[in-house]
Amino acid sequence: MDFLDFLEFKVTDVLDIFLVAVLLYYIYKLVRGSVAINIFIGIVIVWGFWKLTELLGMEMISSMVGAFMQVGLIALIIVFQQEIRKFLLMIGSTNFANKRNFIKHFKFLRQDGASVSVDVDAILAACKKMSSTKTGALIIIERNNSLDFVKSSGDKMYLEVNKPILESIFYKNSPLHDGAAVIENNYIVATRVILPVSNERNIPLRFGLRHRAAVGITEKTDALALVVSEETGNISYIKNGKFTDYGSIDELIGIIKDDLIE
Repeated sequence: MDFLDFLEFKVTDVLDIFLVAVLLYYIYKLVRGSVAINIFIGIVIVWGFWKLTELLGMEMISSMVGAFMQVGLIALIIVFQQEIRKFLLMIGSTNFANKRNFIKHFKFLRQDGASVSVDVDAILAACKKMSSTKTGALIIIERNNSLDFVKSSGDKMYLEVNKPILESIFYKNSPLHDGAAVIENNYIVATRVILPVSNERNIPLRFGLRHRAAVGITEKTDALALVVSEETGNISYIKNGKFTDYGSIDELIGIIKDDLIE
């Protein structure tokens, strides 16, 4: 009986550690690359210090740090509101219920090199051509979070990604050019999609609604966004609600391919 009790404790203990590790992994994924990552690391350090003082029986400092952690919970919810929204959206995603896509969320259990299959070279070749003609474009690449909640606002498509198709969609006289094109698993699945616009005040005034829409969808989901400005022809890459700097188109292609493997 004692042995069974010991065995049960060890199994539940291992399960507890595994679940905490999974939770921390996903929280880290959500905040990585943003300012919030420094706050997350600080929280982990403070929490570790709190548990260490409890283990060593240092009651006074332990109670002080414990009180700080409890009072700071409300502040953390405010600071991490975007990340919490993305986390809940990931859990409630319609794709999450699909067995194939459910497994896709646990990327650390997959073999290295697995990635979302997207022809990044064709996408950037189209963006480069549209940039030279100052043709405005907004391209969204779906990753783990389902974009069904925005796809329904546009026209459904199922066209394999290639340079001529993307150029024709965003051609100035095309009826499909207004709004965003959504790419899923190397297929353009929707055009003329209406995206949520970010209210972030730090976005420079030179950026218009396309850029604000790209920031908005990448704040709420883990999607990647490419914007071609019709005023300047510049190509912007947005991830996690932030603009990503790059030196050349080849460098940008490498950055996007790495992001799709994450």
